[in-house]
Amino acid sequence: MAHVFHPGILREYDIRGVVGRTLGETDAHALGRGFATRVRRVGGMRVAVGYDGRLSSPMLEAALVAGLRAGGVDVVRIGLGPSPMLYFAEATLEVDGAVQVTGSHNPGDHNGFKMVLQHRAFFGDDIQDIAALAVTGDWTEGAGSVANVDVLDTYVERLAEGAIGAYRIGWDCGNGAAGPVIEQLVKLLPGEHHLLFTQVDGNFPNHHPDPGVEANLSDLKHLVAAKRLDFGLAFDGDGDRIGAVDALGRVVWGDQILAVLAEPVLRAHPGATVIADVKASRHLFERIAELGGKPVMTRTGHSVIKSEMAQTGAQLAGEMSGHIFFADDYYGYDDAAYAAVRLIRAIHESGRSLTQLKAAMPAVVDLPERRLPVDETRKTAIVGEVLERLTAAGADFNPTDGARVTTPDGWWLLRASNTEAALTIRAEAGDDAGLARLIAAIDAHLIASGVLPIGSLFT
Repeated sequence: MAHVFHPGILREYDIRGVVGRTLGETDAHALGRGFATRVRRVGGMRVAVGYDGRLSSPMLEAALVAGLRAGGVDVVRIGLGPSPMLYFAEATLEVDGAVQVTGSHNPGDHNGFKMVLQHRAFFGDDIQDIAALAVTGDWTEGAGSVANVDVLDTYVERLAEGAIGAYRIGWDCGNGAAGPVIEQLVKLLPGEHHLLFTQVDGNFPNHHPDPGVEANLSDLKHLVAAKRLDFGLAFDGDGDRIGAVDALGRVVWGDQILAVLAEPVLRAHPGATVIADVKASRHLFERIAELGGKPVMTRTGHSVIKSEMAQTGAQLAGEMSGHIFFADDYYGYDDAAYAAVRLIRAIHESGRSLTQLKAAMPAVVDLPERRLPVDETRKTAIVGEVLERLTAAGADFNPTDGARVTTPDGWWLLRASNTEAALTIRAEAGDDAGLARLIAAIDAHLIASGVLPIGSLFT
């Protein structure tokens, strides 16, 4: 039977919507049918499936599995866990693809799906193809089997390989799917560990699981201060994004984490490519070059970066939001728990504390990433209007992903979010006056496109 997906859930690098409004069981089943068809058409027969801790995830996972089996593929269910555990299963089990049911860091009533086919990210045109197959009902038929496989212990053992550095660390799992993994992982790590909110709870009773928003790190900061810990680590809802605070409670942002991680990677692989997204500080790109690496700026998006890594042979990549990807001694996907182990190791090898590493970083005044809600149908058009005005004005800008504009004061970015009905905004300057001028420039473009200025986010 043919099916039509709500267009708003067909994101660039995954499928994501509001459960009961734009996303439901019939969508999960149709996705299973479509993904099974794609797997069968490349000669595949087995798909791994996992799900995160959201309240709607078991329901969507069951419908997805039913759709996959009806499409004629055998399903390997790994159960509840973070997205990287599903990626690990795809990389190490004899499967041809994988699907994770997850809403990532979105609000609790959201959910969705992340996909991998033949060790490659499944996104963009692939997602549109799934939608087209659903409209025609041109699906393969069959009666696939289902098996349950426990990969948690093997996954955690792999995470802990090569771990060094004994520190006193706080870990905030935010009631997300990474909790059980972190509980086991810290038992294998040297040092002293203090855990917060490891019980998986889709209501997220303590705080929203998005470490890219400083307010969500408040509990971790308090823990670090109260216990006088060396630093703290935090995770998003599906465990593929990391956040950090130093001993003074200062946030170590995603691009700063990447700067710390780049040093040992480039020491081991001189001249290697390191990728970062358009939201990263210019100081990160300068630091990579200073260390002898080749910095590459790319679009935001976990699927985009995985593909870019495969094309360029990059050893390391990351996003401002805390997605960190390792290919030098890992599988090339984003895994916050693995990034935590590597960060601990990088701090140890630096001979300095994370607090000292943070203090040595160039001082900037910035507008951390803000998401300005706009109509889903307008967000891309608004960015297009801004690019037209910048071109007409002869501005210095990079259109890799939206508009990243460089001025004597610093730089600002405006792009369409791939995960929300919102514009993503960020700016960085050398001082307060410069940042004010950058924000004024963004506001002028927003107003010209009929959007409320940035100040509306603070009222």
